[in-house]
Amino acid sequence: MSQLHTVQSGTIMFVTTNIADREPIFQDPVAAREAVETLYRVQGLHPFFLFGFVIMPDHCHLLITVPSPGKISTVMNSFKKGVALQLQRGRIWQRGYYIVFPFKPWKVLDYIHMNPVRAGIVQHPREYHWSSASGRWDVTSMNDVQ
Repeated sequence: MSQLHTVQSGTIMFVTTNIADREPIFQDPVAAREAVETLYRVQGLHPFFLFGFVIMPDHCHLLITVPSPGKISTVMNSFKKGVALQLQRGRIWQRGYYIVFPFKPWKVLDYIHMNPVRAGIVQHPREYHWSSASGRWDVTSMNDVQ
């Protein structure tokens, strides 16, 4: 599950990870809630700044910064293993994850929040419970870190 990247800490990263075979596991609200709660448990163990996220039925997007000496690989491995263990479903994730280092992170945050709207799940980002756009979850403002 780990990947090598030239920059691993101190930079805002747009991270995407997919469920194996794009199975819509997180369509189940119990599974989606567990993914969000696992994300926050991992943040407590391996600190990172979480600017935004969405847990879609078959994938997750995160906008984060992992301060040094932390590593994105540690965060993602813990997240993916934690969700799989809590859901007791065995291997649920595709191998690896994708990282983009955005030039305009606020635009990426809009993209993340609009994911459920583009997918036709809701009409407005605030309506989707499993997203930082819902206002139900604590996230860090990009202004607080830069």
